[in-house]
Amino acid sequence: MSDNLYDLLSARGFVAQTTDAGIRDRFAAPVTAYIGFDPTADSLHVGSLVPIMGLYWLQQCGHRPLVVVGGATALIGDPSGKTEARKMLSREDIDRNARCIADQIGRLVRFDDSPTGAKLLNNADWLTTLSWIDLLREVGPHFSVNRMLTMDSVKGRMEGGGITFLEFNYMVMQAYDFLHLWRAERCSLQLGGQDQWGNIVMGIELGRRLEDAALAGLTFPLVTKADGGKFGKSEKGNIWLSAERTPPYEFYQFWRNAADGDVRRFLGFFTFLPMSEVDRLVAQGGESLNYAKEVLAYEVTTLVHGEAAAEQARDSARKAFGVQHDVTGDSIPHADLPAAELAAGLGLVGLLVRANLAPSNSEARRLVQGGGVSLHDARVDDPNRKLTAEDVREGILLLKAGKKRMFRFDVR
Repeated sequence: MSDNLYDLLSARGFVAQTTDAGIRDRFAAPVTAYIGFDPTADSLHVGSLVPIMGLYWLQQCGHRPLVVVGGATALIGDPSGKTEARKMLSREDIDRNARCIADQIGRLVRFDDSPTGAKLLNNADWLTTLSWIDLLREVGPHFSVNRMLTMDSVKGRMEGGGITFLEFNYMVMQAYDFLHLWRAERCSLQLGGQDQWGNIVMGIELGRRLEDAALAGLTFPLVTKADGGKFGKSEKGNIWLSAERTPPYEFYQFWRNAADGDVRRFLGFFTFLPMSEVDRLVAQGGESLNYAKEVLAYEVTTLVHGEAAAEQARDSARKAFGVQHDVTGDSIPHADLPAAELAAGLGLVGLLVRANLAPSNSEARRLVQGGGVSLHDARVDDPNRKLTAEDVREGILLLKAGKKRMFRFDVR
């Protein structure tokens, strides 16, 4: 894993935009960064998984995450990416939703008092204590209405029939969040989806004007539905992180049915697999890509619902579609393989001979070159391929010759 957060995020496809050409250099030392989540429902959705994973990697690379629940801004509603105004919620509903969302984020992000421990904050704690006059006098002079009207979050609503004055103030409130977090937590970086670009930029400018603070922003690509629409808590057809709203089996199937062109991107976003392994999974296409989708579905379901739920969803899917993948029993030819042999790279050709799937090295090479060999469910075309510990799946290496012959090595 790269020590520099920017390098890691870039390699995994997380970087859409940055406000600072030298943003990579910021991560040479520990950084405090925040992401905001609006508690407008009692669950987050799959679109929220990108920023949650961003928080995870931020913490893993030695930085400090702040999770800001928008208890105050949810009373207003973010117009970003919306075609109509949000439903107004009560304070009680918002507080309950905030607790549920914090529990979901806590499955991946560690909240504690260590230097990299995440901190949960609610912007209601500072925004609801401000008087309207005080807020207008402090920040009002630093916002240009003409500039705000050019922001996509506002412009889209203006072109679609108009935006209320209530929602127009959302940008001011979020900008004030960044200012407050700089003052209170020395937070210098805001992360968020691409649709938050305008809000992030306005917060950076407010911090510069009032505090001469060198703030920055980084946005993530949005995860969209098949019709190109954005996932959001008020949108139809969402896949939720809550098992009550979207059962684990449906959740698993959503990822199992991902479009071919999305598999690499989703594996980069939503798994911990090294990108070298991701590239190996998707490189061959065909049956290899089909296996990659199963890996994706299993890994993401494990992240959100736990290993037991992921295994049950995978087994149910295999039974439902008539796929037989139980290769762990004694009916499959097998032998032990010392893990130490994989440390320096073990030749595929020699292993095929050892498994009696080919009578000689030359026959094994011809078999591979003819497309007749698979490792797990992925075809292997390179006879010089070396097998390593990264090829082990659930403690086994499964070699297949043709459609019916297979051999299992149990790695010990």
